[in-house]
Amino acid sequence: MTAVHALPSPVGQLTLAADGQAITGLWLEGQKYFCAGLSEDVKEKDLPVFSQAEAYLAAYFSGSPLPPLPPLRPAGTAFQRAVWARLTEIPYGQTRTYGALAAELRRRGTAAAPRAVGAAVGRNPISILIPCHRVVGAGGSLTGYAGGLERKRFLLELEGVDLTGLHTPTHGTAL
Repeated sequence: MTAVHALPSPVGQLTLAADGQAITGLWLEGQKYFCAGLSEDVKEKDLPVFSQAEAYLAAYFSGSPLPPLPPLRPAGTAFQRAVWARLTEIPYGQTRTYGALAAELRRRGTAAAPRAVGAAVGRNPISILIPCHRVVGAGGSLTGYAGGLERKRFLLELEGVDLTGLHTPTHGTAL
């Protein structure tokens, strides 16, 4: 059974999901793919992993030193999980491009193209904890974020990312 937990945050209401041992989802209210993959038998429940996630998120949003991540168990294909694992390696306050992530995956033996990486990043079921907001397009485009570009900009600013070289796209499907 999957348990869920609601949590207010500076970017709006968050919904967390867990399987009892690990976080399986974290969605921002109204984001694309909101609660994707949750079965209908979910129940609101207090779990230790939710307390761990709350502590991490409280530190994150306050700019305090981050505790260890709670256990994460995102459901996806092997390729998606490989991409999401690379996202957790992007240091706080830094960004990577889709192309750089694809090159890193290729160096590690996984065939990857920037568009495929982009598709996997877009399906990340554990926002913020798996920091897909740290991925930008070639040339500094903030490009798409399932939670919305304003939230992506907010999270990057919160982390102290220098946004002067980054820009919001004015057209295309990334909006």
